[in-house]
Amino acid sequence: MIRISDTVKHLLIINVLMFIGTLFVGKGILFYDLFAMHFPANEAFKPWQIITHMFMHGGADLNNFSIMHLLFNMFALWMFGTPVEQVLGKKKFLFIYFSAGLGALALQLGSYYFDYYAALSGIADLNMSSEMLTEIVSIDASDGQYIKGEILSREMMPILAEYNFNPNLINNEAFKSLFEMNVISRNTMVGASGCIMGVLAAFGMMNPNAELMLIFLPIPIKAKYFIPGIILLDLISGITGQSFFSPSNTAYFAHVGGALVGFLIMWYWKKTQFNKNRWY
Repeated sequence: MIRISDTVKHLLIINVLMFIGTLFVGKGILFYDLFAMHFPANEAFKPWQIITHMFMHGGADLNNFSIMHLLFNMFALWMFGTPVEQVLGKKKFLFIYFSAGLGALALQLGSYYFDYYAALSGIADLNMSSEMLTEIVSIDASDGQYIKGEILSREMMPILAEYNFNPNLINNEAFKSLFEMNVISRNTMVGASGCIMGVLAAFGMMNPNAELMLIFLPIPIKAKYFIPGIILLDLISGITGQSFFSPSNTAYFAHVGGALVGFLIMWYWKKTQFNKNRWY
């Protein structure tokens, strides 16, 4: 059995404590609003969420997936993080871990912003103030699992009145753009998956011939083939929206971003391991 390393143990404890907090503090709503990563155009965004979302695995809609999300990520952190930390040491391991998390966030947010600004172009002629727009895109227009246009339309009327904006200026195309922006701005990110993908990439570079396998596909595959294959599937899922192994609400580009950062860091360290520019 692999003996758990100190830093990995502490990361596991923090993740579990955050999950317990989600269960018992404010019915998940308080924790989620404070610590999940909200889209920066949303009023719920806070700067500390850039880091805290990496330790979140649930919310107000806590369900079996939230529990499985936590268990799978913590198992992967123990399985791959321990041997990586044992070789690299605490400082380098944490550098890869958090850098991968930030890289995951950057790529996923980049994909969100691409869609957000595409929708924003549809209301450019309306000359809405940034304050009013922020309030509109932050409206909770959800009904269960779905965001509904009729709720958004109803809830935005008082905002338009507050800013003395003529609602007749908003035609069908403009409303469609506002609806898309609302949907995008209400996206949230939680989980250590991006961090762990970076650690997984590091493990693969350190142990290219290690044999890995999926739970539902018990065929041993060498890490140098297995890990790039998983990343490729995530990339395809992010582009096409077609899910292979994960739920449809998975932040696929976050997985790709985390793995890419982990690979680049390890590639640089390997290239400069005998160079004075080596990172300590």
